[in-house]
Amino acid sequence: MRKLKLNELGRISVDQFKLYSKTPIIVVLDNVRSLHNVGSIFRTSDAFRLQGVYLCGITSTPPHKEIHKTALGAEDAVEWHYFNETTDAVEKLKKDGYLVLGIEQVEGSISLENFEPNPNSKYAVILGNEVKGVSQKVIDQCDQCLEIPQFGTKHSFNVSVTAGIVLWELAKGWVLQ
Repeated sequence: MRKLKLNELGRISVDQFKLYSKTPIIVVLDNVRSLHNVGSIFRTSDAFRLQGVYLCGITSTPPHKEIHKTALGAEDAVEWHYFNETTDAVEKLKKDGYLVLGIEQVEGSISLENFEPNPNSKYAVILGNEVKGVSQKVIDQCDQCLEIPQFGTKHSFNVSVTAGIVLWELAKGWVLQ
């Protein structure tokens, strides 16, 4: 095996990214406090060519050197919008026809491996604060909640790790076509 060089990876430019069709998923960050997590989620959103990222509440916005440190420029490619209140972002998404999925441990949540995305639907994935998770008032607006099965002592992942796991599971139906 030989490690591929950057010029062999078929990467597209930011301008090309903006012209390509997108995976119909928007990530909503509900008061995510770590700029490194925000940057990492931008990078994951770029990798799966997601439609966008909604930054809400205390979540920082680009341009910011700490977001750029982990996003590595993905914040320039992926469309993003800021909302003071996550509930306002969710209302907009519902009006725009998105199925809103909270990623949280709640009564009646669906285990991620049992969720079958509909290729004709658009999804909004809500990820919460590193300590408090997705707020209850936002959970109340969700159409469904997904939960990642966990078997250790901690029953929580870092929000950027959660994003990688969930977004791959949802996006693979589109990105592998």
